[in-house]
Amino acid sequence: MAIDDDIALLERVPTFSVLGREALRVLVIGSESKALQQGEVLFREGDVADAGYVVEIGSLRAIGRERLMQQVELSRGTLIGETALLVQTRRPMTVMAAEPASVMRIPRALFIKMLQGYPTVARRLQQTLSERTQRFVNDLAKVRKVLDVSEEPKDVPPAKASEPPKADEAKPAPKS
Repeated sequence: MAIDDDIALLERVPTFSVLGREALRVLVIGSESKALQQGEVLFREGDVADAGYVVEIGSLRAIGRERLMQQVELSRGTLIGETALLVQTRRPMTVMAAEPASVMRIPRALFIKMLQGYPTVARRLQQTLSERTQRFVNDLAKVRKVLDVSEEPKDVPPAKASEPPKADEAKPAPKS
């Protein structure tokens, strides 16, 4: 792909869309393209993550052990490993090519160096990620309200307001 085509691809990625063409050009020039054959593993769950990937061509499949993340299809323009661009982490899923595919590998060191070179871009990205995190927290609060249950199990009737014990119930009977 030509540099301008790669920049256009990154502009479609929500995380990268706020960076601007100059910063994206740095990422494109410093990134590397990796071709994958169908069934080839890009990385495995638990691997140390030192880069993010953007799907250029084809599609990939992410498979995790957790029931909620069994299988996810990843197509052109999908960013894989956003967190790995900023901090050291481990891969939460195994990702493999669902068909012949190509990905752009963006190393964390390159991404951080780009942010250091473009402080305005770094602030914009920080603001964008903060807003996204706040929306996520708000959504979680809504989910919590829906799922929130009282302390009492539903199949057990609530306890009646307790009355003070009667004098003869307050103390155990003396042993004879």
